[in-house]
Amino acid sequence: MTKLRHLVWMLIAAVVLVLSTSQSFAQKRPDADEPGLVADESYELDPEWQKQVVYFRTNEPPGTIIVSTAERHLYLVQGNGRALRYGIGVGREGFQWQGLLNITRKAEWPDWVPPPEMIARQPYLPRFMAGGPGNPLGARAMYLGTTVYRIHGTNRPDTIGTAVSSGCFRLVNNDVADLYDRVPVGTKVIVRQKPQL
Repeated sequence: MTKLRHLVWMLIAAVVLVLSTSQSFAQKRPDADEPGLVADESYELDPEWQKQVVYFRTNEPPGTIIVSTAERHLYLVQGNGRALRYGIGVGREGFQWQGLLNITRKAEWPDWVPPPEMIARQPYLPRFMAGGPGNPLGARAMYLGTTVYRIHGTNRPDTIGTAVSSGCFRLVNNDVADLYDRVPVGTKVIVRQKPQL
């Protein structure tokens, strides 16, 4: 009888362990980062998130980047009341921010070294991942000031228009490559949480 009771307790413990593990796996990816996943470049963005020229009123000079986290758009000011508008993914609740920075560095197919703060929140992430198609930073990255934030590509085009990141701004790889070619290091970047009236 004791062996049977022991076996029953072992079975219950195993079931609890499996259930808790599967639940923790389901909750592990708040950033929708999937290291190693190769982007589906055939993924079709909703027209709202596709790159397009739009009317845009601002006093900022051409070449300025304005990020609207509320709209989930990034604008590259062109002048004459126009801007190139890109659909972006933004920081999830609690990870959105605003400010004025400059692009301090640019990289093609950047390596990914998740910052210590991200590792603390998501210890399952790799400590280093070489650049390439399966890298969550995608095809290009533009580093913002001395912060941990970047404007970068993604291996998850389905996250454009959503709020899932840890504060970075993600574009599909074709769009981030286009933006990368249009802006130099030193470009002014304005991040706004609310639309300006």
